[in-house]
Amino acid sequence: MAEHYGTVILPARPKKPRDKAKVETGVQIAERQILAVLRDQRFFSIATLNEAIAPLLARINAQPFQKLEGSREESFLTLEKSRLLPLPSSPFTLSTWLKATVNIDYHVAVENHFYSVSYTLVHQLVEVRITSQTVEIFQSGKRVADHQRSHQKGHFTTLDEHRPKSHQKHLQWTPGRLVAWAQTVGPNCARVMEEILRSKPHPEQGYRSCLGIMRLGKALGAQRVEAACVRALHFGTCSYTSIKSILQSRLESQPLEHEPPMASPVHENLRGSPYYA
Repeated sequence: MAEHYGTVILPARPKKPRDKAKVETGVQIAERQILAVLRDQRFFSIATLNEAIAPLLARINAQPFQKLEGSREESFLTLEKSRLLPLPSSPFTLSTWLKATVNIDYHVAVENHFYSVSYTLVHQLVEVRITSQTVEIFQSGKRVADHQRSHQKGHFTTLDEHRPKSHQKHLQWTPGRLVAWAQTVGPNCARVMEEILRSKPHPEQGYRSCLGIMRLGKALGAQRVEAACVRALHFGTCSYTSIKSILQSRLESQPLEHEPPMASPVHENLRGSPYYA
């Protein structure tokens, strides 16, 4: 921010008010001659509060100095105003920085939304700059991707130029290999992975879920994961999150309900998932 506005920030030491004596004095004057005057009034908007503060602030700036000639307003006009720099053409944009590792599906997770980078950066550490409108991704100080920020959790923002021309030549895992591994667990696990990959606009966007299921299989055993997949297929909830929840709650050993679920009532205030897409 200092670079953007062409200034320098010299921070005061903690608990050393004398480092900024003039600031402390200014706060005291504002408390006594503005806050104290308005303390019994109630304001219902920033605009009306500013309207009440303006004449009191003008009166403070017009008051003569006690030990010097002139006033704050006169000092500003004669000494400081001519030295002010013009404001930049655009205001400073507040941003947040974080570090992330590019996943096997060449996406970076930011607040549970997934933004693409070039497939050549898989497994590499990158820096992410987040503003209110954009998400920029940097590697070694060079910007490698920029996207419009999205607040849809669990969704993907993917640019076509980030995808490899031949996915099998560049990534260790392919849809066929994932399904082949799932078949070693059981036919239902293979069906779940096929459904996950088929439900995505690009198969690579399902790799996170498939690899997560693989980790569950290695940690908890093929038999439990296969049973959990049977339950997920029965209820139409083929996702890593659903299978993980089934295993955590040990529901894979529970009998399946064969009665059809109760139909949802029809009402204008009831919206399905497409409403939020």
